[in-house]
Amino acid sequence: MKIINKVEKLKSNGHYALALVDNNRIYVSGQFSFDPKTGEKKFGSMEEEIKQVLFNIDLILKEAGSSKNKILKVVVYINDLDQWHSVDKTYSEFFSEHTPARTILALPKLHFGFKVEIDVIAAC
Repeated sequence: MKIINKVEKLKSNGHYALALVDNNRIYVSGQFSFDPKTGEKKFGSMEEEIKQVLFNIDLILKEAGSSKNKILKVVVYINDLDQWHSVDKTYSEFFSEHTPARTILALPKLHFGFKVEIDVIAAC
């Protein structure tokens, strides 16, 4: 098992790994919109936050020896179900032809006041 605790300035903010690689699978913990160069929070529109989170997930997957095209399962947490179409549009632009299994959950509040959190499982 390989544990990834940091990629650029992205790191876990508690007692968990940023990502874990085991048996040819990569489990990426829930990610928020952080700037990977500075580690600072990047608040923005739903679309801006999703783009940043997906970019960061791709960075983490590359560090683990994978890529966004090997993502098997995605769980998206959003704070506003009325933004579903916007979420789906931004998400589909990122993945293009690749269509991993996906769940979207709307929650009243996300950590730090972010609009979106995403976790993934990918193949190596």
